[in-house]
Amino acid sequence: MGDHFWPVMDEFGLDHEEIGEVLGDHWAMTLWGCAFEDFLTQVFEPDGKTFVDIYLKSRGFKETARSKAYLKAISTSAISLYEVSEVVPGESFLARDLLRGGDPVEVSEGTATRTLRQWEKIAARIVHVGGTNVITGGVLPYSMEASDALLEGLKEFSGKKKRSRKKLILDDDTLRLAAPLFTHAWLFDSLPKVLGDSQPLVCNSDGDDIVFHEVRFPIEVDITGKDIADRFAGRDDLRQENPQFWNWLGRPPAKGTARPGHPDALVAGVTMEDGTPVLGNLEIKGRFLVLMVNSAERAQRGAELVQNILGKMVRAPLTTIQTIEQLKAAHQGKKPSADDIPPEVATPLVHAMLDKQYRATLDEPVGMLGDISPRAAARTKTGRQKVAEWLKYLEIRSSSGLNPQDPMATYDFSWVWKELHVEDLRR
Repeated sequence: MGDHFWPVMDEFGLDHEEIGEVLGDHWAMTLWGCAFEDFLTQVFEPDGKTFVDIYLKSRGFKETARSKAYLKAISTSAISLYEVSEVVPGESFLARDLLRGGDPVEVSEGTATRTLRQWEKIAARIVHVGGTNVITGGVLPYSMEASDALLEGLKEFSGKKKRSRKKLILDDDTLRLAAPLFTHAWLFDSLPKVLGDSQPLVCNSDGDDIVFHEVRFPIEVDITGKDIADRFAGRDDLRQENPQFWNWLGRPPAKGTARPGHPDALVAGVTMEDGTPVLGNLEIKGRFLVLMVNSAERAQRGAELVQNILGKMVRAPLTTIQTIEQLKAAHQGKKPSADDIPPEVATPLVHAMLDKQYRATLDEPVGMLGDISPRAAARTKTGRQKVAEWLKYLEIRSSSGLNPQDPMATYDFSWVWKELHVEDLRR
């Protein structure tokens, strides 16, 4: 227990009971299971027996043949990191061992398959009992960040070079010795999120932090909507969609240019059909011209743009600011209404938007691919593997919502794999 929990307790200033209280009973029991199963694999001197050997010799008559086989299998098992695919809820899934290599194996499992997702990574022990592969009780789902941290920790533990490009392959003995690292990696990723110390980084295509700004310009009494439209007419950076609405456009990034901002940040942005980025929107609402943007920097630039074009046609603006957290809170507190879009209407709209977005992304630099485009990366053997990992990441992130019927969760990425000619790696 100390091997699995002491480093985490020291780092976060929590005792073992407090870790359980923070994470909840389910994860407390799962983590205890990880430590206990590790204990069952320990060999004790002087006779080189495990606790399972001693227990079965003295109390084995109480156990069924299958239980004995299960316990023996745990005692010789090694925990590893697996990639999940082809999930059949209530029945089975395929597990690819990311640390020992080999082809995916089918695992019979009823309960966990109801929550496992395609391409999800899990730390688990898979044992062969009665002609089938089953997972033991200590199963931990890993985020991409936790997986990366684990791999770096295992490289250091096994004496491998951290920057080595060779795929990390470990044997059972090394994995048995490294079992506590699996618990550490999961806890160091999960606890900050639960404690509120970590929020995902989100930026716009300029690299600005996302903070929604509504800038309202009062329109002077003698000014009409047509007067404003006439002033906006002919500008390349303002594209009119209807008599009251304009998209404020930026310049498409040059090919091969890395996007600005933090490399690990999620990028939120909208583009036109030709790939031109949309910086914000302008709309006439009653006696106000309203500028909607998603950062403080764009709010300042947009306000200067409007004032330079319209001058005294509008008065000094009033600005309302809303963070992502405030927007989420407002959305969660919203009561359902008849105006909400039903799934059968929302789904084709969302899927069409995602088609457009991902098709544009195929020719843009992607941080996970070394700031080159997916099409360029897919031309090399190493790049193809990176593209497959990137697509798996997109799929699992898309399906991470609570509602499996959400349009984001039901989006089919298969066309992207075919477009990049890496469908043979989708397994």
